[in-house]
Amino acid sequence: METFADYILSETDYIKKMEIVYYLKKRTNIFFDNSVIFKTEIARMFIDDMKIDVDRNLVLTASLLCSCKKPIDAKDFSQIQSYAKESAKYLETLGFDKRFCKICEEVNRYSGSTPREKESDILELVDNFGGMLLNRPERRGFPVDEALVLLEFRNMKDKNNVYLDKFKEFVCVTEGIAV
Repeated sequence: METFADYILSETDYIKKMEIVYYLKKRTNIFFDNSVIFKTEIARMFIDDMKIDVDRNLVLTASLLCSCKKPIDAKDFSQIQSYAKESAKYLETLGFDKRFCKICEEVNRYSGSTPREKESDILELVDNFGGMLLNRPERRGFPVDEALVLLEFRNMKDKNNVYLDKFKEFVCVTEGIAV
């Protein structure tokens, strides 16, 4: 019997994969909005443009689903800290294997999971960077160059992310920012 995980992972067309997640949202009310699509597009461009040696299909699927249990309107910090772990547990019920769920859980560092998967480092970068570019109720989105500085010297300070330097290069080349 085919699981949801088998179904979406076997779909290699990026647009159709997004449609599948959209319909999952309609049926189950998972978190899926334009911010998820925006961050997934950053991941796709990063992997493709920089020729990153990862399973592209796996990373894009994880990017579309890793925040599925993210609260729309988090009332306290504990909700923000726990959504990735809750998302991973939910994804396991849909048939995703432990490694896929671990990649999704590691979108942020709150679970303390180590060692980290290299695919998780991509999700972490696009989640942080993409989130800074977007307008939020409490603030306007940051300009790209400012978001890049904040990514490196605040969000990723003292954290080992195997793709940070390559991601900075990607952003600089894409945006025409002098290195």
